[in-house]
Amino acid sequence: MDAHYEITTALAAPAEQVWAGAVDPDGINQELGPWVSMSMPKDIEPGMTIDDIDLAVPIGRSWIKFARIPMDYDELCLVERGPGMRFLERSKLGSARVWEHEREVVATGADSCQITDRLAIELRSPIRMIGGARMAPRIIRALFTHRHKRLAERWGSAGTT
Repeated sequence: MDAHYEITTALAAPAEQVWAGAVDPDGINQELGPWVSMSMPKDIEPGMTIDDIDLAVPIGRSWIKFARIPMDYDELCLVERGPGMRFLERSKLGSARVWEHEREVVATGADSCQITDRLAIELRSPIRMIGGARMAPRIIRALFTHRHKRLAERWGSAGTT
């Protein structure tokens, strides 16, 4: 893999509430915003969440946009769900042969939890050859640090590790 990153943030909200936002398309875009957004594949119907998706079956193409301009795409595929509030996505991006995103929400009290994202990416050779291997760790770190900042703004922060 060309890059790995892990980030955990303690939030001042019930785990079930944070999970519901973390697996909802609107919640995902709230985390990414205001400059980055992600479309959902055509087969994702309104009201569906990650909890409704079949495992190990490619879901379709999702466009990753910066300021509404498509920058990359994600051929979404959810490979694991659970135990507890957890998923593992293993997909292909336009820029990467493998994109792994594991997310886990763990209750730490009645009104608090921790959310952890673990990322790994294996770039496609042309992207690697033009310096992508140097940039990928920085981009992933910046994107997920931003996402966790947005999560803390939404739910209230109890710290980041």
